Amino acid sequence: MKASVLYKWLTYSAIAISILLCLFMLQAGLKGNFRSVDAFQAYIRGFGLFAPFVFVFIQAFQVVVPVLPGFIGCVAGALLFGSVCGFVYNYVGICAGSIIAFFLAKHFGIPLVQAMFPSKKYNVWTERIKRARSYDVLFALSILLPLAPDDYLCYFSGLINMSVKKFVLIILLAKPWCILFYSFGTGMLIQ
Repeated sequence: MKASVLYKWLTYSAIAISILLCLFMLQAGLKGNFRSVDAFQAYIRGFGLFAPFVFVFIQAFQVVVPVLPGFIGCVAGALLFGSVCGFVYNYVGICAGSIIAFFLAKHFGIPLVQAMFPSKKYNVWTERIKRARSYDVLFALSILLPLAPDDYLCYFSGLINMSVKKFVLIILLAKPWCILFYSFGTGMLIQ
């Protein structure tokens, strides 16, 4: 398969998944399933064997449409599924959402990123990145460390000339560490 065909296929898949996730989350939100931790847990458990898949979709969504801080989902995953399974589901969902965000930005460009994030944040990070010696190092450290604006940086990485391979490699290798911190930290607190 040619690289351009693969890129188009991945981009259109990212768009389709994003639309489905938006509809799914909107329907759940209108029913009040996110109004409290208990309501959220009951909602996820209501899917039975499919609960992990639903949770992974929700984690992917919260990266694609960053309305909640990522650590909230990580803590919820650990509470719902335990430290180990919570980590795995968080990791898969967050990595998938990060990759979808990257492809959306690659396809739709600056107007999408500016529409999704406040212009002040966009301008601040644009200036930081211009001053950075290596965006790749800045990006990897931001993904590695908790509380960095990694959702935004996933979109921003899609705007610059970062290769898909490099982006995916950084996400897959750097993202697990803060997820481990949240998953096992939560597990230790509830025991």
